[in-house]
Amino acid sequence: MNGLRVLGACVTAGFLVAAFTPLANVLHARARSDPALEAAGAIVVLGAGLEGDGVLGEHSLRRLVHGVVLYHRALAPRLLVLGAPNRQGIAEADVRAQLAAELGVPASALLVERGGHVTADEAVLSARRLQPQGVRRILLVTGQYHMPRARRLFESAGFEVVPAPAEEVGVDRTPEGRLHVLRALATEAAARLYNRARGRL
Repeated sequence: MNGLRVLGACVTAGFLVAAFTPLANVLHARARSDPALEAAGAIVVLGAGLEGDGVLGEHSLRRLVHGVVLYHRALAPRLLVLGAPNRQGIAEADVRAQLAAELGVPASALLVERGGHVTADEAVLSARRLQPQGVRRILLVTGQYHMPRARRLFESAGFEVVPAPAEEVGVDRTPEGRLHVLRALATEAAARLYNRARGRL
């Protein structure tokens, strides 16, 4: 019983610190980066998932729009969009490609990759698509928290990576907002540990 009380007290204390102190804001600020963007051979937009009805999730939409903006800034002549099918068989990459076309990206510049359920697979598939075309330097578009892990995986696949993070998670001063940030950071930390255990990082 005493052990359960101690555990309960620790959980409660952790929740209060996470939700009602500036901890999330501090960690978010440390994770943020605003790198200088450079021209590259391609812009690579990593997948983030579809809703059940085939609509792009918020993170997927933010990444795509950021990639399209970079394309229109003439930072690369190609835009590679990734995204595997959901349970209904709708590929995130296809939905993104359609929206990119509607936003003015010509078919000649648009590359679609429907494979890759995890970042390591996306790196390998991107290398197969782009490196035979002579592309070595890429602008990599993903979330800020995801970027360090994704960058290392793409560098291991033979790319020179220019980070171009999309803003996916912001900090507000509500308990819900702070908990959302800490949950995103914890998820990414777990993913890094998993990839290290698999020898990918």
